[in-house]
Amino acid sequence: MRQFFKDFKTFLQRGSVIDLAVAFVIGTAFSAVVTSLVKDIIMPPIGLILGKVDFSNLFLVLHEGKTPGPYVTLAAAEKAGAVTWNYGLFIMAVISFIIIALVIFSLVRVVNRLYPKPAAPVSTKECPFCHTDVPLAATRCPNCTSQLSDTH
Repeated sequence: MRQFFKDFKTFLQRGSVIDLAVAFVIGTAFSAVVTSLVKDIIMPPIGLILGKVDFSNLFLVLHEGKTPGPYVTLAAAEKAGAVTWNYGLFIMAVISFIIIALVIFSLVRVVNRLYPKPAAPVSTKECPFCHTDVPLAATRCPNCTSQLSDTH
């Protein structure tokens, strides 16, 4: 049992576990911010442009509940026990996903620019006689037809 706790402590002290935990917490907070951005900032003007549409209340009743409809809001339909197809909430979720994907894509592009590009693998060598590039596996220069040794 003592070895178990020692191994567990070593596991927790590894940097990758802590990095993952921090990333999860930041990702959850970021998701809440993006959800609020979509719900409270982006969707109201879009709904206004489309004729005062509230996307959170766009739904289709598939089966009526205990009390018959029509239901003015999604909350009223859910309270009555109606089965609904909530396509407005789905539209909001898709917009949230697109925003998160764009932010992550932008972040990855910035981080990738910070790291140097790996050097291209060497695929040619220089002919010691005419100084043209020849393939590594070449035994004779295609330009000057000189015999190439393995040391060049």
